[in-house]
Formats: sequence, structure tokens, C-alpha cells
Amino acid sequence: MKRTEPKSFAEIFDEAVQQSGHADTFAEQHAAYLWSEIVGQGVNRMTLRRYVDHGVLHVTLTSAALKNELSFHRSTLVEAINSRLGKNVITSIEIH
Repeated sequence: MKRTEPKSFAEIFDEAVQQSGHADTFAEQHAAYLWSEIVGQGVNRMTLRRYVDHGVLHVTLTSAALKNELSFHRSTLVEAINSRLGKNVITSIEIH
């Protein structure tokens, strides 16, 4: 029997997620989590809710002016999130 190096918990967890078929779900949840890091604390304070449904990141904001401003930066935000994830998980952003 060939000896191998021990695996970290993260490696074992990632393999289990891949094998279970839930990798896309975890990637979508990670994308929603990354929202606050991408937009910063100021915008995140005005974010009420964020979730991903079928590749679309839905974000609910409290400021109409901010909704308008971010609508012009949707494609840039999608690229930034997907870049951080290392794959194309988010196809668009809906701002509510």
C-alpha cells in the first residue's frame, strides 16, 4: 500500500462537496458572502438582503440613489465576484 501525505480538513471537505454534487450551491453562497468584501462597508451597511438564485445575485438596498449608482456597475461587480471565486458562478445582478 502506497503511503500518502495526510490531507487537511479543507481538502477532505472540498472533495466531499464535489462528490455530492453541491459544489455549485456552495459557490453561489460564497458569492453572496463576497458581496460585502467587494462593495465595502459603506455599501454593505445599506444592504438589507442578498441571495443567489440560478446564477443571479439578488441584492436589496435601502438607498434609491445607491441602487441607481450600482446599476451602472453591474457588469464590473459580476466580474469582480467571479474573479474572486475563480469561476463564473454569477451571470447577473438584480438590484432591488
